[in-house]
Amino acid sequence: MDIRIALLAVFAATALAAGCGSMKTPATASIAVSTAAVDNAAGAGGAQFAPVEMNAARDKMALANKAMAAKDYKLANDLATQTQVDAKLAQGKADSAKAKTAADALQDDIRVLREELARASK
Repeated sequence: MDIRIALLAVFAATALAAGCGSMKTPATASIAVSTAAVDNAAGAGGAQFAPVEMNAARDKMALANKAMAAKDYKLANDLATQTQVDAKLAQGKADSAKAKTAADALQDDIRVLREELARASK
């Protein structure tokens, strides 16, 4: 039984290595998804609230496009995936910063209302 598990593991590792070896087809879908992710992050205020992540996403997107032009589809796909991660992080940071700003404003409004209620009840 142990030999079967070992053979299965070797077979699985070989199949995985063969599948990841090199990409022969363009990574156009990954590039498109990455472009949309960068656009969404920019629209969410990523440049304002997460400039480092936005710059990283844009730089990697440019490199992914260069890799596509050079027909290095594996590199283009890898860079596109990294672009998506950076863009999603930028969007998340932007959304978080906006939510914090809104929460702070709400807390200020609540404080003012409490002060007004305290004055009115005296």
